[in-house]
Amino acid sequence: MRYFIELSYNGKAYHGWQYQPNAISVQEVIEDALSKLLKEKLSIVGAGRTDAKVHAKQMFAHFESNETFSIENLKFKMNSFLPKDIAIHDIFEVNNKAHARFDALSRTYNYRISIRKNVFEYDQSYYLRHGLDIDKMNAASKILFEYENFKCFSRSNTDVKTYNCTIMKASWVIEGGELIFTIRANRFLRNMVRAIVGTMIEVGLGKMEVSNLHEIIKSHDRTKAGASVPGHALYLTKIEYPENIRL
Repeated sequence: MRYFIELSYNGKAYHGWQYQPNAISVQEVIEDALSKLLKEKLSIVGAGRTDAKVHAKQMFAHFESNETFSIENLKFKMNSFLPKDIAIHDIFEVNNKAHARFDALSRTYNYRISIRKNVFEYDQSYYLRHGLDIDKMNAASKILFEYENFKCFSRSNTDVKTYNCTIMKASWVIEGGELIFTIRANRFLRNMVRAIVGTMIEVGLGKMEVSNLHEIIKSHDRTKAGASVPGHALYLTKIEYPENIRL
């Protein structure tokens, strides 16, 4: 049987979602917990990768098991077994062909920038001492809708078949003492959101013109875009699937 897990995690202590041979990952911790509780060697497939320190308010993964178990009991045991920075919200049965990564229709990320110093949020958001022009940053965000190839924002030497992504939403808003960037797309390249935010900051600081974004995207050259912002202020917030995926 195939099951989906819905979870969230604080990424501060982890070297990303994906299993790493020499560093701790969220995937490894969950696989270890599942395997011990169900008493069989299990592997999980996540909806995507998150970089080191990046958080997820909503993440999905799937696994297969031939064991008979109570879902509610397993969920309770998982939350008791896992460290305090990982939480299991739901476990549900899906059709045997359902895939956490390939069946996802969209993914949404938020990036949080503090516009005033906050001693309680310094490790959850990115503090910038300089003011940003949000109108210019939103104007630059609209340019993203005109393109599909975002190689310029991808980590170098990334092994992918295509650099094409369909961006559905990209905007900046001020909420309280934070400037929050929201971006939704069908897929993301490695480091893509952090590179986009870094480039938008250059625009907001007046170091780059809004129109320069066209040249950057057309160049397909990572060195033309802005520096990647720190991962600790990035959150995967929502993943959407077809309604018929759940049994």
